[in-house]
Amino acid sequence: MDPKFKIHIYFMMDMNEYIHLVEPDYYTRFPPLGLLKLASYHRARGDKVSLMRGCRKIKSKQEPSRIYITSLFTWAWKPVWQAVRYYKQNYPKAEVWLGGIYASLLKSHAEGSGADVIWSGLFPEAEDMMPAYDLVPNWKSTLLFASRGCIRRCGFCSVPILEGQINRVKYSIRNLIYQGHTKVIFFDNNILTAPNWREIFHELIELGIRVDFNQGLDAREIDDDVASLLSRMRIDPLVRLAYDYSNVGYYVERAIKTLKEYGIRGRDIMVYTLFNYVDDPEDFFRRVRDILEWGAVAYPMRYEPLNTLKKNSYISPRWRREEVEMVQEARRVLGYGGAFPPYPALIKKFKLAKDFQEAFSLREPTPRRIISSSMKKRIKEVAIEHGMLNRGV
Repeated sequence: MDPKFKIHIYFMMDMNEYIHLVEPDYYTRFPPLGLLKLASYHRARGDKVSLMRGCRKIKSKQEPSRIYITSLFTWAWKPVWQAVRYYKQNYPKAEVWLGGIYASLLKSHAEGSGADVIWSGLFPEAEDMMPAYDLVPNWKSTLLFASRGCIRRCGFCSVPILEGQINRVKYSIRNLIYQGHTKVIFFDNNILTAPNWREIFHELIELGIRVDFNQGLDAREIDDDVASLLSRMRIDPLVRLAYDYSNVGYYVERAIKTLKEYGIRGRDIMVYTLFNYVDDPEDFFRRVRDILEWGAVAYPMRYEPLNTLKKNSYISPRWRREEVEMVQEARRVLGYGGAFPPYPALIKKFKLAKDFQEAFSLREPTPRRIISSSMKKRIKEVAIEHGMLNRGV
């Protein structure tokens, strides 16, 4: 979590029940959206609510009747179990509910935590409520879904399991932006395939607020109309696309070209590049080379199985561990913030390389002075964010 991001504890007195919300002590850059919605739901019922991070004594003389604990990715299960056991031991009268991504994807494993209730998927009654952002006063961006689900069924992605096809569509998000927030972060998994995208885009332009399409935009859906509207928004930090398979290369190239034609610079376009999945090193090399030659930023994304309990342990059949480690090392040495920006030396290196081994060799030093400060800032923000996020989960 961002060191500047602090969770404050608020209490509402003389209410029906006391509900305590817990975010386990794993790394995350964002506040717990699900818990904040649950806080609003219980407040609407007249309950007293508190929010806390990690395992800490509750600062209230009244013991909670229910404790909600959220979870993130499957490999971050240990802090979740620790939180469940801590609150079960210290507040034995409370009913402990465990939900979130890990609990939804690996329910049978989550049952071993000892939670009284394992909740899978969304909590429908709270889904459309304004999150209780007053519980996280240092956070200044509104997190929201203008739609849920995705029309694609990518094998590396958990969205088809957790959310299904496009649903819960909203044609206006104006009333969902929290007062005083200066930015909107969309968690939609494929907003351009939702029937409401045009209305949402026009509303964002009218509002003039900073916008982050955090989960990326589908390159296959980007045309002149989409690019024109994006160019009129305050995109912050980057336009994100994905080049997960070679057969979508045509669409990615077309999208980058179209975005550039409408004034969006290539260095402001980041392309997630999945590897260690069904590809092989040579396929991955060609995709990175393509992105650099098209003038955009390549961001390698290592595949993690949806059920993995240990991060960075999986090696796909078409990769060797040494090759995966070459990519990771090249990101640190040749790239910036884990990404490969389209600066001339790196473009040349990949263009002249005959294969993966030569492209990801670290024998040639790369000058970093030509990376602009604004570009550094953008890449760093995304790199920090993806210490937690991964499109494979």
